[in-house]
Amino acid sequence: MERENIVWHLHKVSKADRSQQKKQRSAILWFTGLSASGKSTIAGAVEQALFELGHHTYLLDGDNVRHGLNKDLGFSDEDRVENIRRIGEMAKLFADAGLIVLTAFISPFRSDRRLVRDLVEADEFVEVYMDTPLSVCEQRDPKGLYQKARRGEIKNFTGIDSEYEAPEAAEVTLNTAECDVSECVAQVIEYLRTHNIIHT
Repeated sequence: MERENIVWHLHKVSKADRSQQKKQRSAILWFTGLSASGKSTIAGAVEQALFELGHHTYLLDGDNVRHGLNKDLGFSDEDRVENIRRIGEMAKLFADAGLIVLTAFISPFRSDRRLVRDLVEADEFVEVYMDTPLSVCEQRDPKGLYQKARRGEIKNFTGIDSEYEAPEAAEVTLNTAECDVSECVAQVIEYLRTHNIIHT
C-alpha cells in the first residue's frame, strides 16, 4: 500500500520550543453547542482578549472552514464526522506550532469531540460547552436556519431533526442566556490562567 511509504517527520524545533518562545502553552479551545448558542461570538471575543494580552492564537470558525478546506462536505452525519476529523487534525497542527487554537463548531457528537481530544496531550484540549437553551437559540436565529428547519427546508439540522449530544464533563460551561460576553470571556481566561496555559 502507498500509505506504508508515508513517514511522520520529527522537526528540530519542537512544540515545547515554539510554546516557550511564545510564553504560553499550546491548547485547543473547542467551543461546542447549538447553532446561535454564541460559539463564534464568544470564541472571537476570547481570541481578542488573548491577543490584547500578547498571546499567539488562531480562530477556526465553522463557516470559514466550509468555504475552503471542507467545501466538499455536506451536512449528513457522515460528512459532519469527516468535517470534525479534518478540523481536529488541522487544530493539532496549529497546536504543534505553539498556538492557542480556538474552534467554533457545533460538533454535535461526543465521539467526534473525543476523537479530537485524543489527538493531543491530555491537558491541551479544553472543551467549552455553550449551554444555551434551544428556545434562546431559536429566538436569536440570526441566519433564519431554525425557521427553515422547522419548515422542513433544511434537513439534519442539529437540535431539530438531528441530535446534539451535550458534553458530559466539559472543562468550561457557559450559558449566554444568563451571562454577557464579557462574563463568558472572563470565565475562559480564568480557566486558562488557573491551568497555566497563559500567565498574563
